[in-house]
Amino acid sequence: EWRGVAPLLHEVERFYRMQLDRHGEAVDYLHQRGLRSPELIEHMRIGYAPGSCLRGWLTELGYPLPVLRQAGLVTAAGYDAYIHRVVFPLEGNLYGRSISSSAPRHRFLIGSKGGLYCWEQARLYPEVILVEGLFDYAVLWQAGFYNVTCSLGTHLNARQLRQLYDAPRTVYVAFDADPNCSGQQAAQYLLLTLPQRGVTTRLVSLPDGHDPNSFFVHGGDAPQFQSLLEAALP
Repeated sequence: EWRGVAPLLHEVERFYRMQLDRHGEAVDYLHQRGLRSPELIEHMRIGYAPGSCLRGWLTELGYPLPVLRQAGLVTAAGYDAYIHRVVFPLEGNLYGRSISSSAPRHRFLIGSKGGLYCWEQARLYPEVILVEGLFDYAVLWQAGFYNVTCSLGTHLNARQLRQLYDAPRTVYVAFDADPNCSGQQAAQYLLLTLPQRGVTTRLVSLPDGHDPNSFFVHGGDAPQFQSLLEAALP
């Protein structure tokens, strides 16, 4: 249950944002992923969890340990749940991406991932670009595609689908071109499902093995991605 936890998550976000510039390894990781714009970092409120210090910060602010455990911020043994992770605040949750190859890459706190990422901005546009991951979102927003949103995975929950249905629009599905075809299969499902609710859909075909993030990291630019959008098929 996330009722009443919003102030706690606000403090966690504030703490992690303070840590980002203090840890060069986190900044280097963001640069490797193509995230360089200070405006982007501010827009997404990106932070860093070094580990071993959040619990002390929050207990000094008066949050008891059982509350931190219930929120998933601290493990049963009392350690910080997020260690060496770049952290993105979500709607009532956090997403932590490990910068270490020895830990699972993705981690959410307990609870729902929420709705589409930054939907209040994207929904203002008649054409919306839908991507899987936050790093995909980041490079597109940084390149000037402010009509982008993110589903935080290939599976859209009921709320995310309702958000896409809330007005007539065109959705450009730019999911990953995965070797195992999971992104392509999820995109095809949306191309079949969304038009049933009056949403025009277009499939953005990325080069094999690429997602929007890797497309930009490996030299793609805004005009080239715009060409992909223009070539997108129903």
